[in-house]
This record gives sequence, structure tokens and C-alpha cells, in this order.
Amino acid sequence: MTTTQPSGRHIDFERLHNFRDLGGYRSADGRTVAWGVLYRADSLGKLAGADWERFLGLGIRTVIDLRYPWEIEAKGRVPEVERFTYANLSIEHRPYDQAAIDPAVDPWRYLADRFAEVAEDGVEEIRRAVELIAAGPGPTVFHCTSGKDRTGLIAAFVLTLLDVPEEEILADFALTERATARLTADWHAANPGRTMRWPAYGRAPATILSLFLADLTTRYGSVANYLATRVGITSATAAGLRERLLR
Repeated sequence: MTTTQPSGRHIDFERLHNFRDLGGYRSADGRTVAWGVLYRADSLGKLAGADWERFLGLGIRTVIDLRYPWEIEAKGRVPEVERFTYANLSIEHRPYDQAAIDPAVDPWRYLADRFAEVAEDGVEEIRRAVELIAAGPGPTVFHCTSGKDRTGLIAAFVLTLLDVPEEEILADFALTERATARLTADWHAANPGRTMRWPAYGRAPATILSLFLADLTTRYGSVANYLATRVGITSATAAGLRERLLR
């Protein structure tokens, strides 16, 4: 059965800049990721007014917040959290300030190395996030602050488990580039008087994820093997994910 796209991958909000449907990607077995079942996003703490009403209209029942608890304390979490099955799973354990990164460093190699840290430090939270996506209930959204790095990693791991080709996984990651200008503008608005040192702030070229996945493959033999042996994704969880998301 062919799954059709109802309204576009990018879902427009006034205050959110990087909210996307992960539907439509083709698995190696010929099935397709269902539309309207799994979303990725930037911070849901920004939801208000008409944005909140639009969000509720998506019927989302599970929210996975990948931020640090201190980020949630400062910026807020999804409104009316009691409406949802909610989990705060902070997959990153070594915070860093992207705006303050030395402009002289190779930005894509730098970020790929930060992704590698997350892949080693955050295995418990990564496993729990994937298990929750596989189990539901209902449509699910996972998010961090910008919907770029931490969110991009979970998206890549889920799509890998669904046997989506790597070129499609890389292309999905790079779609954040459409949000870079607005993410950068938000940073300047929130940080008056600060200088953004790093010219690559908010960027998400496929090169970052490609470097990271290549490194993971060198170390573990494949991304799928990393997920099975290091993260502990069981065959039952992988099967449940495919059953829930593929049509």
C-alpha cells in the first residue's frame, strides 16, 4: 500500500521553526513510514496561542523531551503536560555553548565529535526514547531546543531501525537548514549584548551526520549493530517500531 502525504513534511508554526513529520520515507522492505504518527521538533516550551491549538490538532499523545532538566527549568516544557505521556530523556551529558565555539575549528568535524560523545554517554536515554517511540501511545513527538542535533540523532537512529536508506536519513537531517535563519534570530533576541562567535550556529549540513555515522560504523561495524550491542535495542523493540510506524 502506498502512503500519501497529507499536508507536507514541514508543519508551520509562528514560534516553532523546525517541526517536521517523519512520514513518507521508504523502508528497504518496500513499506513507507506512516504520516501523522511520528514528529520531530524544536522546543515545545515555545507553544502558545494559535500554535498551541495547531499542535493539539495533530492528536499527539506522547512527548519525548531530549533537553537537560536545567534547559526545561529555564525555557519550559510542553504546556498542559498532564495531557500527554511525557518523558524527559536527556541524551546529551556534556553541555557546550555552540555560539561560543572557536570560529577556527572545523565545524562539521567538531559537531560529529560531539555526536559521538552523545552516542557513548547517552545510551540509556537513547534506548528508552526508542522504546517509547515503539510503544506509543498515539502519535509521538520528540524534540530538543533547536530540533537539530539531539533530535537529529534520535531521528537517524529510528530511521536506521526502519531500514530507511542512509541517503534519506542524511537528507532528513539537512532539512534543518531551512530553519537556520530563524534559529539564529531567536538566539540574538534571547541574548542581547552577546556576540555569536561561531558562524556555523544553527547549521545542519548532511556532512555532520555522515561523518558521525561513518565513525560509528568504523567502531561498531554498522549503525544497526551499535544500536543492538551498545544501546541495547532488542529485536522485539525493533519489530515493534516497524509494526507501529511502517505501512
